[in-house]
Amino acid sequence: MTTSEAPKFRRYRSEERAAMLVEAGLACLAEGGITAFTVDNICRKSGASRGLIAHHFGGKDQLLAAVYAAAYAPLLADLAEATELEALLDRLLSPRHFTRDVLNIWLALWGEAATNPVLQAEHRAHYGIFRQSLAAAIARRSPNVNAEAKAITLIALIDGLWLELCMAPDLMSAAQARALVDAVLADP
Repeated sequence: MTTSEAPKFRRYRSEERAAMLVEAGLACLAEGGITAFTVDNICRKSGASRGLIAHHFGGKDQLLAAVYAAAYAPLLADLAEATELEALLDRLLSPRHFTRDVLNIWLALWGEAATNPVLQAEHRAHYGIFRQSLAAAIARRSPNVNAEAKAITLIALIDGLWLELCMAPDLMSAAQARALVDAVLADP
C-alpha cells in the first residue's frame, strides 16, 4: 500500500469530538427513540470509540443531558432573538420545530426525564429559562396579567399543539395552532 492509499486519519479537537457525540446522540433519538440511544449506536454514528463518551461526558447519562441541552438550544435561541411575544410565538410555532425527527427526539427525552434524575435536572434548568423568558415577554405585552401563570399555560398549550402538528399535520395546521394560542392570550 502506498502512502496515497493509506487510510486517512483526522484528529479532532476535544470540543469537536464532543459535538460529534451529541449530534450522533440526537440522530439516534430521531431514528429510534430512547432504545436507539446506545453507546454502540452513538459510537458508530460519530466514528468515536466507546471510551470517548466517558472521557467527554463522564457517562451515558451525562451525554444524554448534553443531548437534551442541544435539543433545547433552538428554543432558547428563539427566546434570545425574539423578545416581543408575537415574534416569539411566531418562532415557537414555526415549521422548523414540527418535524418527525424533532418529535422523536422530544418524546424520547420527555419519556426518559420521567425516571432519570440527571435528565430531570437538565430539564428543570432549561424549562426554567424558557418559562421565565416567556413570562417576561407576556409581562411586557400585558402588565396586568399573572405572567408566570400565563407562561406555564402557554408552554403546556404549545407543547400539546406541537404534538398534534407533528403527529397529525392533516388535522392541525400551524395557522390553527397560532389562532388557539392567540385565543388563550386574549383571555385575561
